[in-house]
Amino acid sequence: MSVFAPLDPLKPADMPERKGSFWQLVGPGAVLVGLSIGAGEIIIWPRVVAQHGAGMVWAAVIGVVLQLWINFEIGRWTIATGETAYTGFSRIWRGFGPLFILLNVLAWLAPGWAQASGSAAKALLVGPSFAAGTIWGSRTLWTCLTFGVVWLLLFGPKMIYNTVEKSIELMVLTVTGGLIVVACVVGTAATWQELGAGIINVGYKAPDFPIKELFIALVFAGAGGTSNLFYCFYLRDKNIGMGALIPDMQNPLRGRTESIPSTGFAYEDTPENAAKFKSWFRYLCGDQVLFFWFLNTFTLLLFIFGALAVLHSKGIVPADNTLIWDESEILRGAFGQWGEAWGWVGQRLFLLVGVATLFSTQLAIVDGVSRSIADIIYTNFAGARRRELSWWYAVIAMSWIVVGCLITAVTEICDIKQLGVLFNAAYMGGFAMAIYVPLTLYMNLKFLPKSARPGAAHIVMSVLASVLYIGFSIYCIWWEVKWGVGPQLWQWIERRIL
Repeated sequence: MSVFAPLDPLKPADMPERKGSFWQLVGPGAVLVGLSIGAGEIIIWPRVVAQHGAGMVWAAVIGVVLQLWINFEIGRWTIATGETAYTGFSRIWRGFGPLFILLNVLAWLAPGWAQASGSAAKALLVGPSFAAGTIWGSRTLWTCLTFGVVWLLLFGPKMIYNTVEKSIELMVLTVTGGLIVVACVVGTAATWQELGAGIINVGYKAPDFPIKELFIALVFAGAGGTSNLFYCFYLRDKNIGMGALIPDMQNPLRGRTESIPSTGFAYEDTPENAAKFKSWFRYLCGDQVLFFWFLNTFTLLLFIFGALAVLHSKGIVPADNTLIWDESEILRGAFGQWGEAWGWVGQRLFLLVGVATLFSTQLAIVDGVSRSIADIIYTNFAGARRRELSWWYAVIAMSWIVVGCLITAVTEICDIKQLGVLFNAAYMGGFAMAIYVPLTLYMNLKFLPKSARPGAAHIVMSVLASVLYIGFSIYCIWWEVKWGVGPQLWQWIERRIL
């Protein structure tokens, strides 16, 4: 007997008509931006720039552009079918379900964003040195506090998505406004010129910067890893396209929930349905260009600009876990030109930006990973549908929070650096993208009606992204075998077995 439940074919249905204006449907892209302006924007890329200058900023810009086209194809599938991309992958091969559970766990289980969020909250509220060496100043306690807020936001209201959307939109506004103020204070014409030169310096790599780390930084420009796939859920819960035929997921702790179908729909390729799909897809393109590409690139470059102006110009490369605090201290001096009180305001402003940036990512990751794993289990495994999808979501999200707190305690006891945890997430996420980017293009060409399939430009950009991520992944595997895990594993075998 197979462990997999039968996967029903796409059911015939007409494409729902788009009735709301673009601004009435705003939400999915903004949530993805809240996920995107995370550790890559505020920690990894500013650290790269602090150490090496702006010469490799071109990779950050290209990373966001490539992910824009990836998101087009992810959204295309959900608009046309109402299904998540994970279900589409399972239509190609049932083994992709368990594989993507594994990839989500490997990439996101170690709570790097939660730890960074907790550290930033501590710095903002009581200072980074508060109660050092005691439980009250520990990384574990402050990480657990941020996870507690995540729990309240996810399981307090009746509709889970609405809370996530509104919370992240508020944090994105905070981040964007704060960064604009900081850039106006610290910016100089020379710094802007240096940043511009780095954007067009395509192909440059600092001599002492490993290819592996360039891959990680490229993946972290934008959402990255499996987090781009979370866009499916945001579109469905906003009732975009065929997602309007899928019931919203409600909070199982707030009473009765509605059964959600595990598979989606296919429209007959009539002129009417084709026109409705194109109207929805125009919305999706506008949503992604405005929020994901423009706003994400804008905030990323502002973070990089700040690091270029206040860190690299002074030759400062912050130690692990201190970049946000170090930059806020320098900004205190920059704002202090108008008086001590303004210096305090400038410092707190940047710390607030740091908390909003990292917490929005933490919230979106817990929500997105829980949705992903719950969707895969509910869709693929026999017996899983005895429980509702929202039940699986709640169990996974709560378990994820508990495990995240426990892992934080272990990493603090073992003195495992936070930056290493974040780099691991991007590293594993890059391998995931090497798998799902070509898969998404293939399933859109194979299963969708002709009027919904990607055109030449979308195919070309998806192929380019696939080649890039696959190429980097092959190189990184070769590097690990030759210089990384391979030699360490062989030494362990020699000591323990031979």
